[in-house]
Amino acid sequence: MNCIALGQHPYLSLEEKIMPPKAIVLYGDGFNTEQETIFALSQVGFGAFQLHITDLLNFSNKLDDAAMLVVPGGFSFGDEIRSGKVLALKLKNKLIDALNNFVDQGKFVLGICNGFQVLTSLGLLPDHNLFGEHAAALIRNQSGKFSNHWVKMTVNEKVKSPFLTNLKTLSAPVRHGEGKLVLRSDVIPAIEQHACLKYEDNFSGTYDGIAALTNKGGNVFGLMPHPEAFVSLSQHPAWTAKQAKLSFDKPDGLVFFQNAFNALN
Repeated sequence: MNCIALGQHPYLSLEEKIMPPKAIVLYGDGFNTEQETIFALSQVGFGAFQLHITDLLNFSNKLDDAAMLVVPGGFSFGDEIRSGKVLALKLKNKLIDALNNFVDQGKFVLGICNGFQVLTSLGLLPDHNLFGEHAAALIRNQSGKFSNHWVKMTVNEKVKSPFLTNLKTLSAPVRHGEGKLVLRSDVIPAIEQHACLKYEDNFSGTYDGIAALTNKGGNVFGLMPHPEAFVSLSQHPAWTAKQAKLSFDKPDGLVFFQNAFNALN
């Protein structure tokens, strides 16, 4: 009997065998962190590339070869109506079936800041199969002000997501004015099963301190802070003055993206 070693396939070319997982990062119409995000993904081995929103809307088959779709931070469509709402409407109108299928195949969707707002507006978070649309929204911070500072979050170990493997806390900067999570009343009893990160200091007034949500499968992940802005230790505000006191060996953002790569590779 001929046996094929795990991870090998007799019909794949050498190029196909070593091809890294592809990650699409959306850009255009107000996003402004796509290059930071591509850099972070590339640092851990992804074949990351940017794709304009219009191209994705018109050619949904571009998702076919991708392992992950990232909706990055910024101000898509100028945050008209509500942050992320206009892009969510466009995606729902032309792409929702393709996106649901992408998720149901076990591929990864990551929404960062404005991207998180888009994913909640679409109903992909907390979970499109469990709660449908309008289950959650991200509204103006309790202070009514834009927040731009570093935060520390605690990982909810009861919620499993490949993005958070071996992480107990996660530090990253926030840059948003609408990060207060509100929930439909029927979702509240189950939200602890999806609340994967919580702020140590709930500055935005978000429900139960929740900074991030994931779906039941763990492959759709949205968070308000920016992990792509912490892929080098020198990016941390304590780096210059307190190098000896940093409590981590690797930047949390780098570990976050490395976890995703490891899970998909």
